[in-house]
Amino acid sequence: QVQLVESGGGLVQAGDSLRLSCVVSGGTFSKYAMGWFRQAPGKEREFVAAISWTGSNTIYADSVKGRTTISRDNAKNTMYLQLDSLKPEDTAVYSCAAATIVIITTDLAAYNYWGQGTQVTVSS
Repeated sequence: QVQLVESGGGLVQAGDSLRLSCVVSGGTFSKYAMGWFRQAPGKEREFVAAISWTGSNTIYADSVKGRTTISRDNAKNTMYLQLDSLKPEDTAVYSCAAATIVIITTDLAAYNYWGQGTQVTVSS
């Protein structure tokens, strides 16, 4: 059974930074494409960033591009999301997801496994 557990969320001020972590257990982490998604109150879940098996390929949503970095450490079965220059509109529950696919994608339907999420709240 594959499990994903996020951590690192919190309450910060606009302009601050956070690093989210996602630890994967019960599967072969190095074989999963990984992604981060977020869901704000009253809104649909949206794509944030994704990374390939090896970490050599990444994609970002336009809303976070330039101030967000996704990375992974396959030796630690962990993926990270560095969020910089945070804005109030970044407030959401951030969830990580794993997909048994070769090509990374923004499509949440392609992801097989999901974590419960970690809350990020950015005050103005």
